[in-house]
Amino acid sequence: MKLLQAGMMAVLAAVIFMVPAARAGETLDAVKARGYLQVGVNGGLFGFGMPDEKGVWGGLDVDTARAVATGIFGTPDKVKFVTLTTQTRFTALQSKEIDVLCRNATRTLTRETELGLNFVAVNYYDGQGFLVPKKMGVKSAKELNGASVCVLPGTTTEQNAADYFRANKMTMKPVVIEQNTELYQAFFSGRCDVLTSDASQLAGIRATAPNPSDYVLLPEIISKEPLAPVVRHGDDQWRDIVDFCVLAMIDAEDLGITSQNVDEMLKSSDPNIQRFLGVTPGNGKALGLDEKFAYNIVKYVGNYGEVFERNVGIHTKLGLKRGLNAQWKDGGLMYSPPFK
Repeated sequence: MKLLQAGMMAVLAAVIFMVPAARAGETLDAVKARGYLQVGVNGGLFGFGMPDEKGVWGGLDVDTARAVATGIFGTPDKVKFVTLTTQTRFTALQSKEIDVLCRNATRTLTRETELGLNFVAVNYYDGQGFLVPKKMGVKSAKELNGASVCVLPGTTTEQNAADYFRANKMTMKPVVIEQNTELYQAFFSGRCDVLTSDASQLAGIRATAPNPSDYVLLPEIISKEPLAPVVRHGDDQWRDIVDFCVLAMIDAEDLGITSQNVDEMLKSSDPNIQRFLGVTPGNGKALGLDEKFAYNIVKYVGNYGEVFERNVGIHTKLGLKRGLNAQWKDGGLMYSPPFK
């Protein structure tokens, strides 16, 4: 009986503190009334979400957010970036402090269910890795037995690292630090032997080190980390809008449409391109957006390949190859459903 009563109290507490479900269209209406999109971002991750020395925001996640703003307003400028930590990112979304989270967040079952969130199309397929000083002479993560490991609390990263060391019969000494900046400083100052996080994040951290060549990314990738923008449960129209604004960049690359040729593509006789660019109407109306929403995204932000290469590609400080983030026909996982 006591167990039953305890269970009932837990359910009641969950109901009492549950965030009220949004009605369809509520988020879009609020964004339009405000006049800009509020987006949660990392704020300190080079290549994904970070302002430069002049305060201008840049990064793959930032451009993803700008694509959503462009889909709604026809311009990438009507967006406000809110810096969030790993501890505050989901609560900020739940409490409606932000409209969408574009902050290297991994889609998981419990985040979609227990936290009441919806992840949309993946904008970066990643996996967890390990960054070590070159002077350690380590060539593999399986040589890290007994190492001290810097890690953020409350993340999939923390659990993955513990699981990996346990599975390989190794021990680790976790150095848990809540703030990204302090975490990076702890690693670079030698407070821990290893920094573990998503491989893309480690590449971004290494790029901002005083001497990037002093650090090595080990070859092991120990997890699947599909990173995607996040919205709240309950407003299906808003989820559809964010989802297809992300997919618009992916599909544009697949169709061969770039920011440079998009105006010429308006003359294409291909029915798929005509529907995508809004020459043949229907898609915009279905989402509650302008018929040229996808055209505007490509025109002012670019297709996925352009966004990738501009922010994290092989010619940037991160030097990342497309890998899993290549188009499906090039051996990657980037694949968009038809825009029709």
